[in-house]
Amino acid sequence: MDFSLNEEQQLLKDSVDRFVRENYGLADRRKLVASPDGFGRDNWRIMAELGWLGAALPEAYGGTGGGPVETMVIMEGFGRGLVVEPYFASVVLGGSLILQGGTDAARREILPPLAEGRIQLAFGFAERQSRYDLFDVDTKAAKSGSGFVLSGHKGVVLHGGGADKIVVSARTAGARREKAGITLFVVDADAAGVSRRAYQTIDGLRAAEVALENVEVPADAVIGSVDGGMPLIEDAARRGIAALAAEAVGIMDTMQSLTNDYLKTRQQFGRPLGKFQALQHRMVDILIACEESRSAALIATLRLDDEDASRRDKAVAAAKVKIGQSARFIGQSAIQLHGGMGMTDEMQISHYFKRLTMIDLMFGDHAYHLKRYPAL
Repeated sequence: MDFSLNEEQQLLKDSVDRFVRENYGLADRRKLVASPDGFGRDNWRIMAELGWLGAALPEAYGGTGGGPVETMVIMEGFGRGLVVEPYFASVVLGGSLILQGGTDAARREILPPLAEGRIQLAFGFAERQSRYDLFDVDTKAAKSGSGFVLSGHKGVVLHGGGADKIVVSARTAGARREKAGITLFVVDADAAGVSRRAYQTIDGLRAAEVALENVEVPADAVIGSVDGGMPLIEDAARRGIAALAAEAVGIMDTMQSLTNDYLKTRQQFGRPLGKFQALQHRMVDILIACEESRSAALIATLRLDDEDASRRDKAVAAAKVKIGQSARFIGQSAIQLHGGMGMTDEMQISHYFKRLTMIDLMFGDHAYHLKRYPAL
């Protein structure tokens, strides 16, 4: 099978790689992380102008007609630079929910300004008690006239502090841990009753705790069907996992390259560390882990729209397992081979490992997906 990129996808890859090289040195990233927004507004504008924000959206909604492969290309490039702009939260998660579940009117209202970089989205699905169970939803949505009233709390909402609209899951029927009875709503971030507490995560990104206190939303704020939001949540999670896998591949590939370069220049006992056979073997193991992860991420991406649900879900879960296992091995090995300096904030390698650790935990860590795989 031919897994090579077509001409347009290769051009997209080249433009992303060039952007990262020119704008994402370690010092540049530090400034962005320390800024009030936690990312670069100018960078976000450039991404919109280059068409990246709409790369996976249909042309009818302001996109360029791409799909999961285009998202994979962008996310892998972003992983190489540890890009902090809210592409994943806003486009991959928020955008896919609107595209897959929104009415035509909702898509036309939200997706074109998203592709143009004029608005940002976030997805609030996690709660204090939910852990990795996407169906564990305690936030309530009570019918009120023709609309609904939302009350509850969402935790670790990626880039929720700066989002213009937040897609939230709320229970409209059933008990807290039932899969049925969950509905998705689009909530204006500045609506009455919405409060947000933003903070920086360990990997330098931004997240927020979002409280909903009697927030009134109209009937057309529903995404998908009432009580039928769980399939959309699971679809967004699959697309999110595939995108994170691609980002992780970019990170691990960069860690491999940085570590290899370090071993070629660091001298010990009068010769470069890379001359020691045991360390050469370790680098080979790191390279193998990188390539295995790349294959798993690619298969997960290509299976996202597979009509065979079992084959699709197994590919995504397998990618999460392989990415998590490889991330730990490559991260720990890279830190060890850099010696004590590898742990410090001054070294790029430590920032890459922090992001890999966070990726493993999102939408379930590798142990969680390994356990659920046999039942898929």
